[in-house]
Amino acid sequence: MINIKYKPNCCGCSACVQVCPKQCILFNEDTEGFLYPVVNKKLCIDCGLCEKVCPFLNPSAPRKPVRVLAAINPNEDIRMKSSSGGFFTMLAEAVIDEGGVVFGARFDINWEVMHDYTETKEGLDTFRGAKYTQSKIGITYKEAKDFLMQGRKVLFSGTGCQIAGLRLFLRKEYDNLLMVEIACHGVPSPAVWRAYLDDVTKGNKDKINSINFRDKRNGWNGYGLTIEKDDDIIYEFSTSNRYMQSFLKDLCLRPSCANCPVKQGASGTDLIIGDFWGVENIHPEIYDNKGCSFVVVNSEKGKEQIVQINTKNLEITYEEGCRYNPCLVQSSAESRYAPIFWRQFHKNGVMAINDTLKILHSNRIQRMAYLIWYKVISKIRK
Repeated sequence: MINIKYKPNCCGCSACVQVCPKQCILFNEDTEGFLYPVVNKKLCIDCGLCEKVCPFLNPSAPRKPVRVLAAINPNEDIRMKSSSGGFFTMLAEAVIDEGGVVFGARFDINWEVMHDYTETKEGLDTFRGAKYTQSKIGITYKEAKDFLMQGRKVLFSGTGCQIAGLRLFLRKEYDNLLMVEIACHGVPSPAVWRAYLDDVTKGNKDKINSINFRDKRNGWNGYGLTIEKDDDIIYEFSTSNRYMQSFLKDLCLRPSCANCPVKQGASGTDLIIGDFWGVENIHPEIYDNKGCSFVVVNSEKGKEQIVQINTKNLEITYEEGCRYNPCLVQSSAESRYAPIFWRQFHKNGVMAINDTLKILHSNRIQRMAYLIWYKVISKIRK
């Protein structure tokens, strides 16, 4: 049976929860806001399925790309609403035109992130745009399998670990399945996001109308976080927004993100979509600061699918796409300040972000002094 003794070895993909024939595995949220499986041993029949679908227990080898593209959606409105070049929308619309179903991440009524599916182009609006907190997969692997067995075409998008979880859960290849991995820096804590939202809305999250983690009003390279409320609009550049900085500085990532087993296509995905950061330096002829997608084609199925899409694209090399986007090939670094952040978060809540960022922004001598002091205090408290 699945038994998580070391948290960096669980990505929270939920494959074990969904595959259990006795439904004896539940997800419990830990003090950092991440979900981990817990087995009811009285109901467990030791079938071993939960272990067979775990991405950490069943790693795959990296895959060599079949084709690599820089892609731009010709629809300017869609591109500006998208995180990068709007390629995902074009891909998803093509699948829906074939009578298919698209799975992606959307906000729930509490502005936390969950996986869901849509059968309409209008429904794609909720999936569009990055959502920087870990998505709850729910029962979407089961739902995807049901559609696949009906003969429907399915596009399933998610982080690499979620794609790996789906592939292992299904335990067979489906010609009508298109797996799309969204390039991932790491997944931030839902608990930190929850606390941040409560703080900036003063507990009135029901007044929120929309949230955009990648608002491009000041350009793709200068994106910001926008929260539109009934009576106010909160907008901050990502470089100054405390929640975004806690994410980008690796303070509140899931422990497994520093030990990701699915980089370089090892998830088994057909396509990987991300930002083509640095395009202005590599291919300035297609740069306009409105967003450009980096598309890695990892299978013949993925190659056949993109041929059907009418997009502005440019053949590039894998190395060009990864040059300014290292998360495509390597795990996020484990921040030495993360333990400090979590100790502060459990004591002071969201103010821990401010406190930890102050340390990060201090000079080198002050940072080293604080780290030494923290280690001494930690040993005394033990």
